Amino acid sequence: MSADDPVTALVMRLSPEPICDDCIAERLELPARQNANHITRELAGQNRFERRKDICSICYSEILVTRRA
Repeated sequence: MSADDPVTALVMRLSPEPICDDCIAERLELPARQNANHITRELAGQNRFERRKDICSICYSEILVTRRA
């Protein structure tokens, strides 16, 4: 995924704060949470992107989140 992708850009903008797929989908008005999930799973492990269970910086839920370290 490139930085031109809205999901990638949002995660990068919030860096290093984590964000969950639900909040990504809501912020970007995606039709389904799965759209965000598909992209964040692809990001994991690339270019310092991490995916792990943590506290989302937007909704404060303990959930699987993505962040860029």
